[in-house]
Amino acid sequence: MKTTKHILVGVLLTICVLSCKESMKAPETPTPKPKNVTAQDILGNPNYLAISYGGYRMTSRDSQPTITELKEDMKLLHAMNVKFIRTYNVQLAHASNILKAIRALKEEDPTFEMYVMLGAWIDCLNAWTGNAPDHQIESAQNEEEIGRAVALAQQYPDIIKVIAVGNEAMVKWATAYFVQPDVILKWVNHLQELKNKGELSKDLWITSSDNFASWGGGESQYHVKALEDLIAAVDYLSVHTYPMHDTHYNPTFWGVFGQENELTKVEKIDAAMKRAKKYAKAQVDSVANYVKSLGLEKPIHIGETGWASASNALYGANGSKATDEYKEALFYKHMRDWTNENGMSCFYFEAFNEPWKDAHNAGGSENHFGLFTVDGKAKYALWELVDQHIFDGLTRDGNTIIKTYNGDKKALLNDVLLPPEKGKILMNH
Repeated sequence: MKTTKHILVGVLLTICVLSCKESMKAPETPTPKPKNVTAQDILGNPNYLAISYGGYRMTSRDSQPTITELKEDMKLLHAMNVKFIRTYNVQLAHASNILKAIRALKEEDPTFEMYVMLGAWIDCLNAWTGNAPDHQIESAQNEEEIGRAVALAQQYPDIIKVIAVGNEAMVKWATAYFVQPDVILKWVNHLQELKNKGELSKDLWITSSDNFASWGGGESQYHVKALEDLIAAVDYLSVHTYPMHDTHYNPTFWGVFGQENELTKVEKIDAAMKRAKKYAKAQVDSVANYVKSLGLEKPIHIGETGWASASNALYGANGSKATDEYKEALFYKHMRDWTNENGMSCFYFEAFNEPWKDAHNAGGSENHFGLFTVDGKAKYALWELVDQHIFDGLTRDGNTIIKTYNGDKKALLNDVLLPPEKGKILMNH
């Protein structure tokens, strides 16, 4: 029969053993808390590379990407350190489905980060109707579009960090739908007022995404009071610049110049692409100078720039000879390096080829701006990332990520077009 003393000793020994076992357990890893980052934290931060994104695989937007397909794409972009994507409208299900896909990925992995610059499409009266557009009056649908954007920003404040009012909605060559800057100003002020009322996050940034000329960097016809007020009202300027298009429309920088004829083919192309970068920088600088002339200070980021890898018209073999994967890769690197070094975000256009852009012309340049092909092949700009195995285990529509041209650089270079001698660009349409 145990004495009280024996029982007490046994209890103490048991407590000691249990305590020792507990101390030997590995410390529990706390669940990582989601980061609370803002637009101000992300914009200009090279740890959050930006890109324009459309997930459409077919020649019509009637075929909406599924949530599964969108999640696949988000994983591919995230592997590239892209954590900030730009969308264009909330009329279709695409943007809201992207937000659902991102939220699902965050629930599966609390460390997953992807943020959105949500575009709200803006039109003039009679745009896309077959009737003559009235550029002095806005479409009644604009109010509904802004309402949908607000609702999504309220539902996904952890993901949506910017709302962009309009896409190239003020530039006058967008003859099918452009509006006057006072329309954009009206909706920017509306969104800023919702922020002031607490109906939208105070950290949500509001902008409009438009051509450099529309932001005052071009002709004086754009220099109106409403634009000045708009620049004062936005949180930053989202500026578009497209040297590739100007290899046809304004080829002052494009071609082989003078003594460059003594260079090799690749050296000639490299020299032309360095001038393309300089041309883009000059357009952005022209906007900065205009803003400064108004006595204002606003951040400027690149809302769009890109270079197509193919064209069967103005930019291809019968035109400015600008488009191929080699030049696309050079331009991508130039723009990433320049903007990263200067604290600017660059929503590079674009992540994936989208065949709906020019549905009736498969060879049209608009279908070939992606860094990936539709079936998930990585174009030359991304070959180095394939070599680094960052896409291992990831797919697009069941396809593993491989290089275009089967990785044969010699075959790729055989398709590269030499820019024409200065003054000899063909203007065939």
